[in-house]
Amino acid sequence: MKKISLLLVFTLLFALTLPALTACHGAIGYAGFAIPEDFSPDEDYEITFWAKNDNNETQQKIYRDTITKFQEYYPNIKVNLVLYSDYRSIYEAAITNIQTGTTPNVCISYPDHVATYMSGENVVVPLDNLIADEKYGLGGTEIRFDAPTRAEMYDKFMEEGKIGAEQYTIPFMRSTEACYVNRAMVEKLGYTLPEVLTWDFVFEVSRAAMEKNDDGTYKLNGQKTLLPLIYKSTDNMMIQMLAQLGANYSTDSGEVLIFNEDTEGILYEVAEQVGYKAFTTFAIDGYPGNYFNQGQCIFAIDSTAGATWIGTDAPQQAIDKELITEVETVVMEIPQYNTDEPKMISQGPSVCLFNKEDAGEVMASWIFLQFLLTDEVQIPYSQTEGYVPVTKKATESAEYQDYLSRRGEDNNLYYSVKIDAARLTLDNIENTFITPVFNGSANVRAAAGDLIEEVTKAIRRKKKVDEKFLDSLYTEMRRKHKLDEISVNMGGSVDLGPMPKGSVALIVGLISAWVLIGGYVGYKALCGKRRK
Repeated sequence: MKKISLLLVFTLLFALTLPALTACHGAIGYAGFAIPEDFSPDEDYEITFWAKNDNNETQQKIYRDTITKFQEYYPNIKVNLVLYSDYRSIYEAAITNIQTGTTPNVCISYPDHVATYMSGENVVVPLDNLIADEKYGLGGTEIRFDAPTRAEMYDKFMEEGKIGAEQYTIPFMRSTEACYVNRAMVEKLGYTLPEVLTWDFVFEVSRAAMEKNDDGTYKLNGQKTLLPLIYKSTDNMMIQMLAQLGANYSTDSGEVLIFNEDTEGILYEVAEQVGYKAFTTFAIDGYPGNYFNQGQCIFAIDSTAGATWIGTDAPQQAIDKELITEVETVVMEIPQYNTDEPKMISQGPSVCLFNKEDAGEVMASWIFLQFLLTDEVQIPYSQTEGYVPVTKKATESAEYQDYLSRRGEDNNLYYSVKIDAARLTLDNIENTFITPVFNGSANVRAAAGDLIEEVTKAIRRKKKVDEKFLDSLYTEMRRKHKLDEISVNMGGSVDLGPMPKGSVALIVGLISAWVLIGGYVGYKALCGKRRK
């Protein structure tokens, strides 16, 4: 009888798990979080921290050292580190774990992704009350380490974490985009770099570079490969171009505005440059830094965080050393339409808190999140790539200022291009802007990049890009990214389509495990009956 009962239990668990395959993202919910009055950090807690790392051993060590140092202050809070290779993997894993109620406690994510997680009820913890709490808020009286206060956080960076009127993420690192320029190539073509790049200048130089020798090699570099202008993130390209023209691609409340005359003009301009073979994208031809480091690219537009991969002496290289050429790398702001009012995007990873049944566990997680903002984490982590710290406390410290002053002392910690990229970000904080964040904003962002990618592919396939083509493309983007389903109401939800394949595979595995366990229990029960 006991074995039959176990069989019924496993059957019930299977029935409860099955709907996860077809459930909407974020179907799970919790009661609203409230700061517990009786919280004690000396009680035992075990939390999980999800972070992104693409095999950077230095960053991995910083994460582990961070946990070790944190537990010196809070020995009763055990922190488990889980590393993912990219932000998309974190996003997909989080969606899966929301369905199964097994989310991490602290998670590095982009605000766009967090807005999607919030489609579940109280899945993500709003942070305003935690930030302002006298005891455990930013720099609170009961925090045992030297945490930054709210006043020591950069307002510009904090703004990105607001979804609606509330703060849902805290910035972890910040970057913007830069144009990495091969000065010698520009000057060989007879041009002089201006103080601020314009799109007209960049496109003109790129077109001028396409002249060939009789043997098919390019006159500029003597090679058979030359991609003058390569853009890493076409999402950012479209969004920044629109911002520079004073055109929004969406409202704060989620209204999609991207299909406008300015977008049309940008796409026609892109089509023209692709027609000259003067422009391409990372998604089509590969990483800009690889071509740049081989003397096959004049303008490589990429994140300032990617500076350690760009330039002759870059400490990180994805190509063989014998392919690297001598390049004088100049780090400049991205091209502008209006040089008097430069606009560039603010980007970089943020951190969110997932809700739990135990409010004390959330509090322990919040304390660990604050430790990620301390100088002893912010400064060493920012030095691994071209990121900048998110606190004034860190950037204004003697330690960080000394780091910036030692530009070029070696090609690792003080790599000149990396420090130039960090300075560019710090010098342009007031010129940066953030994009609206809402449930579905990730869809709109993806559509922005796809518009440029599809126009580029079309021209390379000898298709005509005209009004008819763009009308068809807009229709396809609305369908592919479900833009017509994004609610103008901030509280609305968006059908994000089927769950990621990895998520489905995991849930199928869970269901299969329950089936096998249930089958085994049933088999043992029947065998027991026969023996009787």
